Amino acid sequence: MANPLLNEASFRQASGTGTLPPPDIATRVEGISSSATRTGVMTVNGAIQATLGLLVLLLAGGVVGWRLVKVREGEITSFPSWTIFLVIIGAIAVMVTSRKPQLAKVVAPAYAVAEGLFVGAISHAYETWHSGIVLAAVGATLGVFTVMLVLYRFRIIKVTNRFRSIVVSATMGLMVFYVVSLILNAFGVNLSIISSASGLGIAFSVFAAGLAAFNLLLDFDLMERGAKAGAPAYMNWFAALGLLVTIVWLYLEMLRLLSKLQRR
Repeated sequence: MANPLLNEASFRQASGTGTLPPPDIATRVEGISSSATRTGVMTVNGAIQATLGLLVLLLAGGVVGWRLVKVREGEITSFPSWTIFLVIIGAIAVMVTSRKPQLAKVVAPAYAVAEGLFVGAISHAYETWHSGIVLAAVGATLGVFTVMLVLYRFRIIKVTNRFRSIVVSATMGLMVFYVVSLILNAFGVNLSIISSASGLGIAFSVFAAGLAAFNLLLDFDLMERGAKAGAPAYMNWFAALGLLVTIVWLYLEMLRLLSKLQRR
């Protein structure tokens, strides 16, 4: 699930500024330590702490979701029908928070638990089909996250307005494609490119995972610039939610990609 709704506009609205200023050298080098003493406003350190808290809730929900999927003799015997409702809850949470960032501190934890349940159930299903795939997907997600953080931290890839526009547009396009595919699937029309292990299907998953990775750069950028703009403290949770959405999306794309590769 992408997070184009958790965007810079919400930061501008919350901070009362027309634009978010780019982080200067001092912010890049000393942003975490210097902002830690600020109260009542968003800080990089505050956003990191909120993200860690949400990840803990996500993992807790994941454990429960994993256990709720019944498996017997290597086959799934009962896949919870409520997982679709968790996806809907997640989508609603993102839309509500994009409209009312002030609610992020309440909505973000609820989203983390709901998505944790969903991710846990999905992960157990994939693990049943392909032994070891969950650990591989977690490792791949952590690896990509680390690489993108390094690329951003040392400005090897710079988040410019043009870069941001391209990534957001591509993400919105992919979101629309996924929604259309779900609607068509309800009428018996299956777009095989999403699940197919063909060369085209794998290329599609590589593209989707790559797009999720680029969204991480936008999340890092918004955290840094939001802190510099002096956005309200509740934006720590807004930024953390945005990053969590991207991490979950990246992980699910990794699961799908690795599954396709194992079916080749």
